[in-house]
Amino acid sequence: MFTMLDYEFMRNAFMAGGVVAILAGAAGYFLVLRGQAFAGHALSHVGFAGATGAALVGAPPIFGMLAFMIAGAAAMGALGKRLRASDVAIGAVLALSLGLGMLFLHFFTAYASQVTALLFGNVLGVDGPMLRILGASAVLCLALLAFIARPLLFATLQPEIAEAKGVSLRTVGILYLIIVAVATAASIQIVGVLLVFTLLVCPAAAAQKLTSRVGRGLLLSILLALAEAWLGIALAYATDWPVSFWISALSVAVYLAAGGARVMVFDVHRSTRSGVSRRCTSCDGPNP
Repeated sequence: MFTMLDYEFMRNAFMAGGVVAILAGAAGYFLVLRGQAFAGHALSHVGFAGATGAALVGAPPIFGMLAFMIAGAAAMGALGKRLRASDVAIGAVLALSLGLGMLFLHFFTAYASQVTALLFGNVLGVDGPMLRILGASAVLCLALLAFIARPLLFATLQPEIAEAKGVSLRTVGILYLIIVAVATAASIQIVGVLLVFTLLVCPAAAAQKLTSRVGRGLLLSILLALAEAWLGIALAYATDWPVSFWISALSVAVYLAAGGARVMVFDVHRSTRSGVSRRCTSCDGPNP
């Protein structure tokens, strides 16, 4: 375990995992807060179709994936308020995208290993150029997210008032989903299309169960994603099991633990209030 950082591919894996976890934790927090987790999952399948389509015409899969996902994010953002009511349509697009990806792969199998890595992730295969692409994408997306964070939060919590104040809900929604598209594309490099929920949704959902404060929740979401990514890579090195499995298992375990902790706190709070109420009814003074 103490010698794993002697290998360049492990150092690249930890750096890539850290970059992706920070971006996914930040973008995923608002995704869960806005109730658009399913849309984020659909974007990953759209990206799979783009990656296989790019391979079919001889282009790098990563560029096809980004192009398709950004276009899909813009289309979903244009739906505005109707996005939450379009789960059936989004599900149909999700299934069609996965089917198209398999069709493209059928016609062009030379990139089969790369496409398999897109489905299940391959953080141990991240090289220097890909690491630089991930880093530049993360910096750009985090800067854009910081720029729109205030109107995004306003539009998420109080959309009617935000619109009355002049905030363009559609513009904010499109910009945010483009950030989610890039974050999803980055997460796919780590955990794959089929497990993208693990970094994009689970840490954010766990953080929102543990605190209702936006600032603390956002920071906690990033820290949880970072811990899950790094610990998952370390456990994969120690056990020779897939990184995607460990990150997924850790993410689900943290989410379940956060839910259990919230239930325990609620039960303790309720029992405390019940005890105070019984004591007050038995005394002569008024019940506070």
